[in-house]
Amino acid sequence: MHPVLDDLITLLKLERIERNIFRGESRDIGSAQVFGGQVLGQALSAAQHTVDGRVVHSLHAYFLRRGDMQAPIVYEVDRARDGGSFSARRVVAIQHGRPILNLAASFQDPEPGVEHQSQMPVVPAPSDCADILEAESELVQLVPELMRRHMADKRAFEMRPVLQPGAAGAAARNVWIRAVDALPDDPTLHQNLLAYASDYELLGVATIPHNMPFAEGRVIIASLDHALWFHRRFRMDEWMLYAIDSPNASGARGLARGQFFSESGTLIASTAQEGLIRVIEAADQRRSDPSLQQ
Repeated sequence: MHPVLDDLITLLKLERIERNIFRGESRDIGSAQVFGGQVLGQALSAAQHTVDGRVVHSLHAYFLRRGDMQAPIVYEVDRARDGGSFSARRVVAIQHGRPILNLAASFQDPEPGVEHQSQMPVVPAPSDCADILEAESELVQLVPELMRRHMADKRAFEMRPVLQPGAAGAAARNVWIRAVDALPDDPTLHQNLLAYASDYELLGVATIPHNMPFAEGRVIIASLDHALWFHRRFRMDEWMLYAIDSPNASGARGLARGQFFSESGTLIASTAQEGLIRVIEAADQRRSDPSLQQ
């Protein structure tokens, strides 16, 4: 297996400390704090370790504090309920004695029922789209050098954005995504990896219409919450279309929604996230950063 993907799988497995307590490490992806998708995937993994036979169908999480990449993360699971068909779990991710994420997840015994789904957007096939580093070379140059190196050399997922005429400035984005190598036949692993990957690209869509001063370092973006619903079984080593839109931005917050479709058009999962989007005025930035004072 590709070593970066294998390392991510190991990262999501966690170490059991007590019956309901688990510990995870972090990986530096070039950002200033632990990647939110990592904490989300690990918290889901901790909950899954306490459920037998049932499959997660939804999770809701709040990001409370930045994660420290140099310290382990402890996950405490509360077995809130085991009913006739559903189980509920609450997970708290802790670092330095303080919570950095709260997560609630619900699990269900698989059963048949009525079905309908949204239609997948009509987009070019992944074979007709370039890798994200080639398709968005100018935007990639705005990313810090360390993160750019991780994007180029240390990726667990291949990503191919869909570039369509007439879409410039719209608060929407379509990206093909899949793992860089074949994966084991473990549905819980594929769910953990999707939770991890669902934090890619999502909130950034809310900034597209606003020509924000990223290159000047005056934009603060931080995830506040994250919800994810699993609809059907899937494989992360097969192409999926991540179709994202942002219906609203106001009050220094942006809302983004996403849907994952298989290449054949089956709706796999849905997600939503709200986050802080704050622009620092140039004068305030100069006061807070001596290197910018004249």
